Amino acid sequence: MFNLKGEVAVVIGGTGALGGAIARALHQAGASVAIVGRDEKKANVIIENSERHENRMQFFAANATSEEELRAAHERIEKELGATTILVNAAGGNQPEVTLTEGKTFDQIKLSDWKHNFDLNLIGGALLPCQVFGMAMVQRQKGSIINIASVSAHLPLSRVVAYSSAKAAVLNLTQFLAREWASHGVRVNSLTPGFFPADQNRKLLFKEDGGPTERAASILGHTPMKRFGEAGELGGAAVFLASSRASSFVTGIDLRVDGGFLSQTI
Repeated sequence: MFNLKGEVAVVIGGTGALGGAIARALHQAGASVAIVGRDEKKANVIIENSERHENRMQFFAANATSEEELRAAHERIEKELGATTILVNAAGGNQPEVTLTEGKTFDQIKLSDWKHNFDLNLIGGALLPCQVFGMAMVQRQKGSIINIASVSAHLPLSRVVAYSSAKAAVLNLTQFLAREWASHGVRVNSLTPGFFPADQNRKLLFKEDGGPTERAASILGHTPMKRFGEAGELGGAAVFLASSRASSFVTGIDLRVDGGFLSQTI
């Protein structure tokens, strides 16, 4: 049921910690995996540390915010690995320029920084890849798309207003495409990670001595499982949504892997 043998999975932003973990899980489940991103060195580390199977794992360079580069990558992937049947949109992240650090107010975020954040998290993080790879799936009447959302898309977290707004748009787009493409054999879902320490948020979560920051303590206090997630814990959820057998009647949902964070109130 969870065997992805014969499938071709594209992971946009697959060089990141979470995208890389998902790429490894899909590969382990039997899919040939195209890691699409800008950092070939990181991709090579992921590939070298993955188990060797007959199904391939290969890096393809492209900027997720460039339609031209995505179309070129799509063409190369089709030639070298085959027709894409699984698309994971894992590109994205928050930037210091749009983070409300101490003393910085909402009105001080520049419009250009807002646009950059939306380009990264919405345009490159879902919209363009869905147009390029998703439409090819629609034409073939087969495919599974997994957009990576965020807990901040559901409840806007303090400090990360632009990121929260962009990820909320990703959730909305996911549901729209799920409705539009359901009759064309393409399922579209989203995956919401809770708090997983990675390069983009490590400084917000840990002090220089390795201890938790005040923000980290607040997050853990709001997480029923009382810990951060580990990147590998996203793999099972991704394989489930990717599998045309395991989740054949599942589209338009948001699957949360957050240790119960969004279930906690008071």
